[in-house]
Amino acid sequence: MFIKVFSMSVIGMESYPVSVEVDVSQGLPQFATVGLPDASVKESRDRIKAAIKNSGYSFPRNHVTVNLAPADIRKEGTGFDLPIAVGILAAEELIEEAALQNCFFIGELSLDGSIKGVRGVLPAAFKAKELGIQSVFVPEENAAEAAMVEGINVYGVKTLPDVVEFLSGRQTIPPLCLDTGNIFQKNRHFDIDFSEIKGQKQALRALEIAAAGNHNILMIGPPGSGKSMLAKRLPTILPDLSFEEAIEVTKVFSVAGLLNSGETLIAVRPFRSPHHTISDVGLVGGGQMPHPGEISLAHLGVLFLDELPEFKRNVLEALRQPLEEGTITVTRSAVTAAFPAKFMLVAAMNPCPCGYFGDRVHSCRCSPQQIRQYQAKISGPLLDRIDLHIEVPSVKYRALTGKEEGEASATVRERVDQARSRQKKRFGKTGIVTNARMSEKQIRSFCSIDEESHQLMEMAIEKLGLSARAMNRILKVSRTIADLEGREKIEPAHVAEAIQYRSLDRSIV
Repeated sequence: MFIKVFSMSVIGMESYPVSVEVDVSQGLPQFATVGLPDASVKESRDRIKAAIKNSGYSFPRNHVTVNLAPADIRKEGTGFDLPIAVGILAAEELIEEAALQNCFFIGELSLDGSIKGVRGVLPAAFKAKELGIQSVFVPEENAAEAAMVEGINVYGVKTLPDVVEFLSGRQTIPPLCLDTGNIFQKNRHFDIDFSEIKGQKQALRALEIAAAGNHNILMIGPPGSGKSMLAKRLPTILPDLSFEEAIEVTKVFSVAGLLNSGETLIAVRPFRSPHHTISDVGLVGGGQMPHPGEISLAHLGVLFLDELPEFKRNVLEALRQPLEEGTITVTRSAVTAAFPAKFMLVAAMNPCPCGYFGDRVHSCRCSPQQIRQYQAKISGPLLDRIDLHIEVPSVKYRALTGKEEGEASATVRERVDQARSRQKKRFGKTGIVTNARMSEKQIRSFCSIDEESHQLMEMAIEKLGLSARAMNRILKVSRTIADLEGREKIEPAHVAEAIQYRSLDRSIV
């Protein structure tokens, strides 16, 4: 008997419909899977046999052929267990073929017949809706994320018998319905605040500018000066995610398999802080079947690289292209996958190997040669892509013990929101919403400066040896500073402040 069951294959961020075709025919007992399956799909036959038997059903003692169509798309993961098992049981007439119409199945089977969660359920559910499928059967732990897709019936199932009994009409499983708006608002909160930072007025100002224009920022300072504390609080002053952006971020985490059980929506901007021992694949994504890396998990949020010079050179250089384009394309022999990577890079480093060069309390033990070599670990092309270089000195005792509280995140975020609104209005329907993403043409259009500002730029180029890309960065930051102040034109004071945020251009010799 021939049965067709609908499922989905997730490659990168895209979902592709897969027809699980099951044919049970006369012949020697054999279970063959074809259609370009990977090792995890081939191994599923043993799981499926045990799950069917331990669920109280008989596995057919005939020739079973499973074809995953189309055969030119590589099939990966354990999500095909459930649709294959459903197809076999339908071929044995335990499930009516008509009951499978307009249904989509995904899930991993345990040996006892229970259904376990899988990766990529959210983009698969969106694709199912796009194809007009009405009923989606997913593991119970993935049901909440699939239910974020409106207009389809999502059934969270625990065991294989639950699926069989429901499709046979002997059991009722209510579709999961969620109040997406309420969940979105409920999940938007932070446990930390900008007001907790003591001192560091200049660093706070730089972070506000970075947040307003979505600029990359590098903080240089001795150990214990608060660089990590500053970075962790940056997301609290960034504009709130829209619902569409939250779905976009949640898709990435779904594909990576990093959504917690029952987690529905990531409503705050992600903050990712990988260790400096990370590989280039771990950072930008990859693998035999490409999975998202840290830069994609930081999409629409913050990627924090602490101890920047300690990262491997090839890892840091891999950041250059996604920093410019906002996407990363991973090509392997079997497949090519694209992942979003519109993140704000926040990096921190010590000024020298011992960490105390220029510190007013501790003495530096490093030679000038050691300092130059340490700072030179960050290549010029990468530095050019970082808009703001800010020095973060150690905080004085009085500032640490003082009762004065800084501005709350909500207050700073209000100014950032206003600056972002001006940028959005300025760029219109160009697809660009922040100053950091301006093209050369847009810089010429929106970043015009007067003669005094030109003289400041000329002096900076002569003394600092700035590249053309660094000049553009200064103009972009100047535009953001003007937006924060509500000014239509860039003034010399804005340019002068932006030039100050090029510390490493002055330090490296």
